[in-house]
Amino acid sequence: MDKKQIAYNAAKILLDTQSVLVNTKEPFTYTSGKVGPVYVDMRRMISFPKERGILMDYAADMLRPLNMDYVAGGETAGIPYAAFLAERLDLPMLYIRKKPKGHGRMAQIEGHMEENKNVILIEDLMNVGSSQQVFVKALREANAEIENTFVVFSYDIYPQTKDNLKEININLHALTNWWAILEVVKAEKYFDDETITSLEKFLNAPEDWASTQQAG
Repeated sequence: MDKKQIAYNAAKILLDTQSVLVNTKEPFTYTSGKVGPVYVDMRRMISFPKERGILMDYAADMLRPLNMDYVAGGETAGIPYAAFLAERLDLPMLYIRKKPKGHGRMAQIEGHMEENKNVILIEDLMNVGSSQQVFVKALREANAEIENTFVVFSYDIYPQTKDNLKEININLHALTNWWAILEVVKAEKYFDDETITSLEKFLNAPEDWASTQQAG
């Protein structure tokens, strides 16, 4: 199955499990205080064993060709996905805290890791890549080799994302993104035309969409 079909299938799963939500009439308020018509809840996805199994099979097939010695999950939502993938890939697993633990070994990376080994960072999603920067820095400070990160869902709508990944020299692997979601909702009429049009406007210019809503 090619990447485009995988992205379409994965997008449909996320919509059907309500792990991706769209509401243009009552927008979501984000931590930043800005508003938008979309919300991604990849923590919800772990509660659907059949569907998450399909996604993790896709992911394992995607990642097998890469050079990997360890699978590392980012705190917190990346940890279960790292566990699912470590099992499928038969690789040792680590997890990484956002900051060092404040007692005991003061560890930021949990699990046993030999130095100078290849690690892939696993997270649930990527917005602009800021959390990936934190985790990659921690791994490199522990003398890990890291070139790749995997997410189930990438927003892929903010230009700074590519800059942030380039800054840390990391390749992104993702199952699906907002453009695949848009393709699914158009093809399968998940929402009315007005909602789909508003969603498309947001994806093409999220800052403008938010400004328009807040001005109104």
